[in-house]
Amino acid sequence: MPLERLKAARKKTIGTKQTQKAVEKGTARIVYLAKDADVHVTKPLLKLCEEKAVEVVMVESMAILGKACGIEVSSASAAIIEE
Repeated sequence: MPLERLKAARKKTIGTKQTQKAVEKGTARIVYLAKDADVHVTKPLLKLCEEKAVEVVMVESMAILGKACGIEVSSASAAIIEE
């Protein structure tokens, strides 16, 4: 399951603002996006990932992504950061 890598990652970002900053800096290795997140939130991040050639993994829901990150609220995006 692709979320196992995210769960096991020691360094990660949670949330679109942090994830976007990590992609811009070039430290994000894999970005996870929730399919049910608002398009106006995820579209700019998805475009940035394409420009920076960062792998994107789509997750079924924001709730599943939040749980995989170890938080009790949902999350539109997250990323594994280089160590």
